[in-house]
Amino acid sequence: MASNTDQRIRVLPRVWIGVTVYVAYVVVVFGVQKLTGVPYTELGKSGTNLFLGAGLSLIVSAILLAITTTLLGWWRPALFDRHRATHKWPIVAPAIMVVALLANLAATDWGSYDGAFFAASLVLLLVGFTEELTTRGLLLVGLRSRLAEVWVWLLTSALFGLMHLINAASGQPIGPTLQQVAFAFGAGTIFYVLRRVTGSLVWAMVLHGFWDFSTFAVTHGKPGPLAALSGVLEIAAIVFAFIAVAFVIRNADEQISEAGAARR
Repeated sequence: MASNTDQRIRVLPRVWIGVTVYVAYVVVVFGVQKLTGVPYTELGKSGTNLFLGAGLSLIVSAILLAITTTLLGWWRPALFDRHRATHKWPIVAPAIMVVALLANLAATDWGSYDGAFFAASLVLLLVGFTEELTTRGLLLVGLRSRLAEVWVWLLTSALFGLMHLINAASGQPIGPTLQQVAFAFGAGTIFYVLRRVTGSLVWAMVLHGFWDFSTFAVTHGKPGPLAALSGVLEIAAIVFAFIAVAFVIRNADEQISEAGAARR
């Protein structure tokens, strides 16, 4: 436990706590999705399917994550770095992703949406809060208690990618799932870069939420020609992020020791 003088961090960060939160999140999401009985491949068929198959698990996990973060007293280290990255130019990677996001929205067949489906799809924005708080929030805080920042980036991004394997267990073919895992690792690196450059997880939450919303939206109905451009831009953003990540890690002073916890 943190000292009595520290009213922000109640439980001293440990690697096992961050990993436990990550595993628990995956179990809760998968469990709720299996209980609803809606296969991953049928999410886009109706607003009811989308809400029960994806939205409900996000609502449940968001509530549980908020409670867990409050009990641990980890809100501040989960949401904010002590220092921003020295280099600012890596912001180009998430900026390219924003352009790709806008291309998705421009290519979306909005006429294929009905009111119920649109309302259910808005719940998908919660994924930015839940997945970011789990991986680049609580897991990151736990890892920073013992590991160098390069490992914090690598493990949070890799485990973020592997999280998507549950889609195969929910009915998605293994080939597209493995591709999703790889792209999620790249996207995770972009979100990590955004956290380090801005010093806050909040912007990564926002970008992540709208990115998932846009990638789902563009697959509903008949996408426009800009959909192909979005894919190219996403790859460009990932490549740029892999180059930039070394620069946002350089000279990072974010490791959370007992003394570091007290400074927060």
